[in-house]
Amino acid sequence: MKLTLLIISFLLINAYGSRGQSLVYRPMNPAFGGNTFNYSWMLSSAQAQDKLKDPSVSTVARTAATASTLANFSDGLQRQLLSRITNEVINKQFGESTLREGTFQFGEFQVEITNSAEGVQIRIVDGKGGETTITVPYF
Repeated sequence: MKLTLLIISFLLINAYGSRGQSLVYRPMNPAFGGNTFNYSWMLSSAQAQDKLKDPSVSTVARTAATASTLANFSDGLQRQLLSRITNEVINKQFGESTLREGTFQFGEFQVEITNSAEGVQIRIVDGKGGETTITVPYF
């Protein structure tokens, strides 16, 4: 009887002292409902653990960087050229002098200016076959 009383009292003391807590699952991956700020950390961690590297990536990256530098230079040059053409056309149309009709060649761009009932039509054709038509209405 004493042993049973001792076991019961031991169980009651341990039951009072032990407390549980609720466990809440929070996913880490943003694709599965996790915090979106974890994305860059998870991506960098996965890239750091990647053992399968392509040996030709460095050569391709350098070639792509050179090609992109040349492409950026070419794009910048074309933007400057088109900006200059636009400024000249607008100055001639709305400035002191009148805009001349005709076909003009600016590098690889061919600009045709004609007068129509709607206004001045400017047709720009690049060397690659692209074409843009701009109509400046009369005021």
